[in-house]
Amino acid sequence: MSTLPPCPQCQSGYTYQDGALYICPECAHEWAPETDTPEADTQRVVRDAYGNVLNDGDSITVIKDLKVKGSSLVVKVGTKVKGIRLVDGDHDIDCRIEGIGAMQLKSEFVKKA
Repeated sequence: MSTLPPCPQCQSGYTYQDGALYICPECAHEWAPETDTPEADTQRVVRDAYGNVLNDGDSITVIKDLKVKGSSLVVKVGTKVKGIRLVDGDHDIDCRIEGIGAMQLKSEFVKKA
């Protein structure tokens, strides 16, 4: 008797496991097995330089002079930024800084306002 789950698309009981995926031979659907941890626990948490959790829409303050790559502009200490957006990647924050424009910042150089 098989302990593998039926296919979520066609409900076939002939599923098999290939590495980390389940595969249905009847409809060719592939899916990953369910994990025991809820999806909310796997979300990435972005923190500022002082350990405060940042969220989309927060206001932040820059804590270090930051050179703008490819330009002679500098984002000065104390610059306030409103309405940030958190993103995945090397830089955690997308924002718009007045007088400079759209920027990507690392969370280690900001504090929550």
